[in-house]
Amino acid sequence: MKEINLTTKIAVYPLEECSETEKKLIETAKEATKKAYAPYSGFKVGAAVLLENGRIISGNNQENAAYPSGLCAERTTVFFANATHPDQKIEAIAIAAWHNGKFTDDVITPCGGCRQVLLETENRFHTPIKILMYGSEAVYVADSIKDLLPLSFGDEMLK
Repeated sequence: MKEINLTTKIAVYPLEECSETEKKLIETAKEATKKAYAPYSGFKVGAAVLLENGRIISGNNQENAAYPSGLCAERTTVFFANATHPDQKIEAIAIAAWHNGKFTDDVITPCGGCRQVLLETENRFHTPIKILMYGSEAVYVADSIKDLLPLSFGDEMLK
């Protein structure tokens, strides 16, 4: 038998140690939680992406009584950015969640489907996307979605 050991590097910061750009992106994601449509779970997620031209675009989760028909904040935001600014690389994405009357203490991480969409976006533009995952107690920062999705399935598998 052979083993493969995988390692992931995630930086952990207090919000105060983030750069001004990162703080602005996180605050935009936090603001986006206020517009989320989450009447069933009450778990409001906001996301904000930083485009290479400096523009910040935000989005949020959109639930549906037929649960599979809803969409996560990350995908809503990335799809909107790619649809309206198809030639702009996404440099970073911030994610925040509001639940039970406050922002979550623990960081919020992208689900598997969102990780796959972020991987596709990284591959599309040949550029890693910095992932900022906000929790009121810390911010986790990954330099690429590949840090959160080891052994990923990408376009190179289809060639």
